[in-house]
Amino acid sequence: MKAHSRTTRLAEWDRTYLWHPFTQMQEWEREDPVIIERGRGPYLIDTLGRKYLDGVSSLWVNLHGHRHPRLDRAIRNQLRKIAHSTLLGLSNPPAIQLARALIGVAPPGLTRVFYSDDGSTAVEVALKMAVQYWQQRIPPAGHKQTFVHLGLAYHGDTVGAMSVGSMELFQKRFDGLRFPTIAADPPYCYRCPLGLTYPACRMACLDPIERVLKERHQEIAGLIIEPLVQAAAGMITAPPGYLTRIRELCNKYQVLLIADEVATGFGRTGRMFACDHEGVTPDLMAISKGLTGGYLPLAATLTTEEIYRAFLGDHAEWKTFFHGHSYTGNPLGCAVALANLEVFRKERTLTRMRGCLKALNRLLRPLSTLAHVGEIRQRGYMVGLELVKDRGSREPYPITDRVGHRVAMEARQRGLLIRPLGNVLVLMPPLVTKVNELTRMVSILHESVLTVTEA
Repeated sequence: MKAHSRTTRLAEWDRTYLWHPFTQMQEWEREDPVIIERGRGPYLIDTLGRKYLDGVSSLWVNLHGHRHPRLDRAIRNQLRKIAHSTLLGLSNPPAIQLARALIGVAPPGLTRVFYSDDGSTAVEVALKMAVQYWQQRIPPAGHKQTFVHLGLAYHGDTVGAMSVGSMELFQKRFDGLRFPTIAADPPYCYRCPLGLTYPACRMACLDPIERVLKERHQEIAGLIIEPLVQAAAGMITAPPGYLTRIRELCNKYQVLLIADEVATGFGRTGRMFACDHEGVTPDLMAISKGLTGGYLPLAATLTTEEIYRAFLGDHAEWKTFFHGHSYTGNPLGCAVALANLEVFRKERTLTRMRGCLKALNRLLRPLSTLAHVGEIRQRGYMVGLELVKDRGSREPYPITDRVGHRVAMEARQRGLLIRPLGNVLVLMPPLVTKVNELTRMVSILHESVLTVTEA
């Protein structure tokens, strides 16, 4: 009874005082919220004691499960020393040690780490670095300030990140704030913009990108891409070799390649970074989400020595990168991020995952026969199930039907928490999830899709 009255009071305060992200609050105020207060491994527990499988890693951030002993201990140990001090004019051991450790696991050729707070800010840093680099390199390249990005791209919600995105539903109202960029068709093979079929197409979607780079490279500072998986677009997976070709085109036309590994980094695709699958080193790489194992907000932008050295000079030359955040290099965040990398190493996370990834692929196959599952896209632990009204014609459900949302609500009743992207169901479990837990997750998804789409 006590738990119920406490939950009722918290729900009341939530509806009265809180404003939730990406949430229609008029609907929220009519619902009884699930209020999470504890977690253990791949499970979340609410204030009523109900247990749920965390099917989206608490929005793609948790890696090794909730309350991992090594990560808990890292925060406690750091708290005995200091929670925060600035990185402006000072430094701190965790920030230094983490920078060294990140360079040790990053694609070869990335040598410098610039800290910020979240994925959006890591992208903003990369965009600004790219523009300033071209002005200060020797010889200077002049007015290279335009960016190329893929259609359906999502790189964050700050103004610069929105400008290199194509999620019109989120961004249309802010068109007056966004700076001009160049959008190119994404490699969305299930709904190919060119009406072609892979692999017979030979990745023809790359041809328009090359034309743009050839014609406008003198004004293009960089091309930004989510390597291998466009996550927020609906887990759209690029065909093999696509990323390699993008790297080659950027080299050919002297355009910086910016890899947004915010969602794909830290084991999500089965390798430490998505770029590792094709041996690609970007010029700038944005990371966040899994950086601290899902414990604290922290982000970083990694870059090459060549780009870093373009910012060196006498004080009066004003070559400094005038950008920073109050919590840049926060010791608490850096300490737990360092422990996160230690877990990867000591628990051999990437090796241990391999059997689970094969099992997940096997478990998902039966869902591909369901009448309203158009396509299942998987890259490592990043999974998207695209629901369609008609499988033959690939006709999508009207967005007003809210099919994805209804399936998520059904799954919640069965003990699985997921958050859909429109008609695409997303499954992105913590890397620690065992085969029996994956089996339960996929089984609940299967039952929930059938219940909603066959009703």
